[in-house]
Amino acid sequence: MKKSLILYTFLGLIAISCQPGNDSLEEKPAIKGIELTLEEANRLAAMPLHCLQEEYPNKLNQTLESESYLKGPKALHPAFYGCFDWHSSVHGHWMLVALLRQFPELEQRELIQSKLLENISKENIAVEVAYFHMPQNSSFERTYGWAWVLKLAEELYVWDDPLARELEENLQPLTALMVEKYLEFLPKLIYPIRVGEHTNIAFGLSLAYDYAQTLEDEVLKEMIKNRAMDWFQDDTDCPLTWEPSGFDFLSPCLQELDVMRKILSPDDFKTWVDRFMPTLANREFELAPGRVSDRTDGKLVHLDGLNFSRAWVLYGLINAFPEEYGHLIAIANQHIEYSLPSIVDDNYEGTHWLGSFAIYALQQAP
Repeated sequence: MKKSLILYTFLGLIAISCQPGNDSLEEKPAIKGIELTLEEANRLAAMPLHCLQEEYPNKLNQTLESESYLKGPKALHPAFYGCFDWHSSVHGHWMLVALLRQFPELEQRELIQSKLLENISKENIAVEVAYFHMPQNSSFERTYGWAWVLKLAEELYVWDDPLARELEENLQPLTALMVEKYLEFLPKLIYPIRVGEHTNIAFGLSLAYDYAQTLEDEVLKEMIKNRAMDWFQDDTDCPLTWEPSGFDFLSPCLQELDVMRKILSPDDFKTWVDRFMPTLANREFELAPGRVSDRTDGKLVHLDGLNFSRAWVLYGLINAFPEEYGHLIAIANQHIEYSLPSIVDDNYEGTHWLGSFAIYALQQAP
């Protein structure tokens, strides 16, 4: 695995040659992340490609109004029935679109294209939209699955390709519904949801904000900014030492940091983060990767996802503020190096979703 990655770690300080009048050395970090290669893209693409149309095993997470709503996964979710659960299927589709856009020479390109067209059809998306209008299911996948639909829509929007235009048009009714649901739900949520799993509200805001910014949806952008400020602007001293919890795949502290970095001006963010997580600026800061004891356990393997999500937040911080936070590159790389070699295995508990997290993290690397 490591041979397929080009890993540039934090090597130390670059000495500036002494010039007349210089009486000190300038110190600058060499900031390099982990490069996503074509070889690695082909390797990871096999994960969602294998499960995209694999109906079972499946976790429906459905609330039943009556026995008349009992149906199989493919009947209920003809677009996103594979990869064990709905949200994993959605971000599996996002991952393959992202890889097609980044690597036109991807080995399984034609097969991926055919499966995307088969799954994200107008007819299938109409059924997906109808599901949210079934009794008891209006809050289905709130807000984790909603966020990944918007991330998929954003990826299609920025991909200059005829296939992307067709898929984007087909997905549009579901995309519009997700935006509508955000605008309806966020004003009603009085308190933020600070957990390390799907319902973490900062994660949902972060991906939705990316979509709103890219597509210039000013209404959704303002809603997200206002609610994030309501919930997070006065937070101080986030207890990162309490993390991770045993089933986390998201860091409550770092996800909050991620969305605030996006919505605040650079100067305002620097002021805020100095109160929220002051230890990050310390060049001696340490954060060990989450350790996985059993990758056959669907909950315990969440910690691999945590390592990827921590890495993408740290990479985003480093990219935005290299002078202040470039020293964190070794920590972000270490998190990826711990989990990346182990996620392509025979354990469906992890393989049905972890490839997406790995790709998203690698794409953010400096």
